[in-house]
Amino acid sequence: MIITKFMAFMIDIRKDNYMNISEAASIHGLTPSTLRYYEKQGLLPPINRDASGNRDYSVEDINWIGFVKCMRDSGLSVEALARYTALYQMGDDTLVERKQLLIFEYEKLRQKQQQINDTVFKLKGKINHYEANIQNYQANVLQ
Repeated sequence: MIITKFMAFMIDIRKDNYMNISEAASIHGLTPSTLRYYEKQGLLPPINRDASGNRDYSVEDINWIGFVKCMRDSGLSVEALARYTALYQMGDDTLVERKQLLIFEYEKLRQKQQQINDTVFKLKGKINHYEANIQNYQANVLQ
């Protein structure tokens, strides 16, 4: 997810352009404990900390969180995202491997999408069947 102008405005309210864990989590509808979990599992690059040891999230961190949330919402595994994050942190030497990982996950999602489309089609047919049965039943009861 790309930060919208409105979100960027909200981020710019703080002079230092960093936000705490609660602010960072709320942008994507997450909880602070979810962000801590993502960080512990390696889904997020290392997050800077302030002098008191509190996490300080940058705009780049917020964008990364949006990417992770999108991928998790779509069903990508924690392991796949952790691997992707680790590869990303290794730099451009891993471009090909990152692309291969994303292609593999993309294909899995396309298969899942087809399964969902098939199920939606079957459910729609079943609903239409019930609508016809209800109409027939009501027509027979009213006679």
